[in-house]
Amino acid sequence: MHNLTQHQAAFARSSLKVARLPLMTRLLGKAMALYYRLIGKDRYDDFRLERVDGMPFIVTPSVFNPKVPRTGEFLASQMDSRHVQGDWEILDMGTGSGVCAVFAARHARRVVAVDINEAAVRCAGINARLNHLEHKIDVRHGDLFAPVLEERFDLVLFNPPFVQGPPRDDRDRAWRSNDVAERFAAGLAAHLKPAGFALVLLSTFGDGHVFLEEFRKQSFKISVLAERRFVNERLTIFRLEPVQRSP
Repeated sequence: MHNLTQHQAAFARSSLKVARLPLMTRLLGKAMALYYRLIGKDRYDDFRLERVDGMPFIVTPSVFNPKVPRTGEFLASQMDSRHVQGDWEILDMGTGSGVCAVFAARHARRVVAVDINEAAVRCAGINARLNHLEHKIDVRHGDLFAPVLEERFDLVLFNPPFVQGPPRDDRDRAWRSNDVAERFAAGLAAHLKPAGFALVLLSTFGDGHVFLEEFRKQSFKISVLAERRFVNERLTIFRLEPVQRSP
């Protein structure tokens, strides 16, 4: 079983490798990255009204914007009846603006949305009410699984900080961390119901391989749910299922 898990992890890591691109394409990708950084600064330092698949989301200062890096919008786009059942309880880890919590709550029975950034907790609560789903979404402040203690879920969602390094401020916590991969992987199985699984979004930008290595160490079955390719980046949503060990 251990060799099988290593094979799966190797396959998953290959999804994060950046293919060699022609010079003009690479230069265009760098130009686009600079453009996103420039417009992203304004979108993080001010109050914004964004629309994701036609649904309104207020984004307040220091809160991860689901439109600028594209990751939140992509993960939220998978929260439909194909992947979410009506009686499920879902944990949205690192909820940010609450975009994934809102999209999941349209189909699930209950969503718990957690974030370490107090501004994000307030922002997610606003967006739950703005989209008339506050009766289904429980927003909590805290670090990773601390706010959910002994609770277990049918589905755990995570759009993590996949760049290694110490965060400079609350806003930077959405991008950087020294130990989130290790702590999330170690605590995940204890918060999944017997048939539960997790969906984690990683990018070719950053250090997503660190997360995959930690998932391998914890013997998760790893598969690819969805991918989206851009000129300068590929986003991959991985499905993680605990592997039942023999007694």
